[in-house]
Amino acid sequence: MLDPTLQIIDSHAHLEYPQFDEDRDAMLERARQAGVATILAIGGAAGPDHLASAVPFAEAHDWIYATAGIHPHEANLATDSHFVHLEKLTHHPRFLAVGEIGLDYFHNHSPREIQAAVFRRQLEIARAAKKPIVIHCRDAWTDCLAILESDWLSAGLGGILHCFTGTLEEAQKGIELGFLVSFAANITYPKNNALRETAGQLPLDRMLTETDSPYLAPQRVRGKRNEPAYVAEVAQALANVRKSTTEEVAAATAANFCRFFRLGDA
Repeated sequence: MLDPTLQIIDSHAHLEYPQFDEDRDAMLERARQAGVATILAIGGAAGPDHLASAVPFAEAHDWIYATAGIHPHEANLATDSHFVHLEKLTHHPRFLAVGEIGLDYFHNHSPREIQAAVFRRQLEIARAAKKPIVIHCRDAWTDCLAILESDWLSAGLGGILHCFTGTLEEAQKGIELGFLVSFAANITYPKNNALRETAGQLPLDRMLTETDSPYLAPQRVRGKRNEPAYVAEVAQALANVRKSTTEEVAAATAANFCRFFRLGDA
């Protein structure tokens, strides 16, 4: 376990997933013991019927906040009632962002034209609520960035590029559009040299750390369940490529998160 004085942020975790059913309270306690100051719990990734799934965690813990969004995988399941529910959730006092939303051309679980339509409709909801967004994008960067430029840039609200896996140029474009670039523990995988090189060249004041729990466990425990306590290993990997320290990366990325969401100090 790394130094609990790190005060690091896990900017993306799915706390309601069944992988945590047997030890959820202990998992959250391990996160606190590892120095996790704040978790952004992501709601709705299991499908549009579960948009409110992150809210109970934010209501029960003053160090956890919530989001909600219709994931591109389930875009074809979205109905008008789901969009109405999402709009209502944006008014919750512990709700920080709309997401994760976006495009996924790797799995193509939903037709691309439906993904784009659902993405754009959620951008409208976020704009009306004056909330930033959390982006899921896989193998769809050209289209995703184009939609963000045409439909979102003018809102001036920005967001997070979650679990970033794109190129340096795509990250830089995202930053130009007002986004923070968030890295998960896949940056620790031996074959991800290009991603590490990208992380080493981005400005630290535009970066975040996350776990995407229960997925993408760091290399040390790869193949097992991931959890928020492991987010410090992301900071450690970022520090290695930036010739910095884990403590410096943790402090900087925590400050970025709190500044972006106007939360004060972590």
